[in-house]
Amino acid sequence: MNDAEDKDASAKLPEGEGPLALDFLVRKNIKKLVPYSTARHEFTGRASVLLDANENAYGSPLEDNFNRYPDPLQWQLKYAIAGIKGVPAENIFIGNGSDEVIDIAYRIFCDPLKDNVIICPPTYGMYEVSANINNVDIRKVNLTPGFQLDVQGILNAVDDSTKLLFICSPNNPTANNMNRGDVEVLLNNFPGIILIDEAYINYSKQKTFIQELTEYPNLVVMQTLSKAWGLAALRLGICYASGDIINLYNKVKPPYNINEASQELALEALQHTEQVNNWIKEVVTQKNFLIKKLLECRFVEKIHPSDANFLLVKVKDADALYQYLAKNEIVVRNRSKEVLCDNCLRITIGTPEENLQLTRIIKAYE
Repeated sequence: MNDAEDKDASAKLPEGEGPLALDFLVRKNIKKLVPYSTARHEFTGRASVLLDANENAYGSPLEDNFNRYPDPLQWQLKYAIAGIKGVPAENIFIGNGSDEVIDIAYRIFCDPLKDNVIICPPTYGMYEVSANINNVDIRKVNLTPGFQLDVQGILNAVDDSTKLLFICSPNNPTANNMNRGDVEVLLNNFPGIILIDEAYINYSKQKTFIQELTEYPNLVVMQTLSKAWGLAALRLGICYASGDIINLYNKVKPPYNINEASQELALEALQHTEQVNNWIKEVVTQKNFLIKKLLECRFVEKIHPSDANFLLVKVKDADALYQYLAKNEIVVRNRSKEVLCDNCLRITIGTPEENLQLTRIIKAYE
């Protein structure tokens, strides 16, 4: 789904309404936490002289002045995103990459050495890494052989200490959407917070789950400006949720988690929705080209269906092909050690020139 098509996804989101027992899910220390408050939080009027934050009032050596601390809540950027997505700015949190969104979820909801989360391998590796960093138990319920959610297996894995469920759709590294009906069953029956990671949603025909936020107070939808928007270097992850959950995120995050340069550059980029949509169409065209060329190779056994900007390709010997490509200065991702991904390489869709180079080199491998 293109961002330009998202505007009417959700007109009005509730501010903390609904039956979800956040008091039960949130850690006790987080409930009691008094967040760090900056002077810019506390001051609400207009000011011509800023003497509150011990900044260098003389400026900076750079042409653009970055001597002042940035807006701690990134309101201008949130309003710009809200205009594209049709979601109130108050229901948006911006993180230092989606990894910060994931990590803060652990810190809000999961007591170390007590609570647990559920992930569905093969999936994005940072869900597990962040759990290990926060010393939170992981329960793995593998996807089915068709790379879909094992709904009953997930519900069977739940106990009184289960706080989070991570669902990646389109999934990384398998590239496919999760069945929407399965996700809705879980939204109606899972007793904790469900985080749906939609990092690749711009390339998918499936609708975003943002439109479901009014119905499910236990839903957090994650997106990013790193993929379709081409801003990976800026590290800007986004989550959409109820007002109560967003308030918890703002309570726990560092005061200035998004730097001024990233905010300004992102605001500029968001003015170019048409260009991004054209890139998305080009990626789909190039994906079809790459699928056709790879299927001509005898060592390619299967290309899994893709709703993302990459392919999961099963070959006869992934390790050997990976090393061959690396020697020819082409880097792909070897996913062979992941469950259900034996002898699979993950290949991102590149530019037409990069894709031609890949197909030329890979044909010589035979």
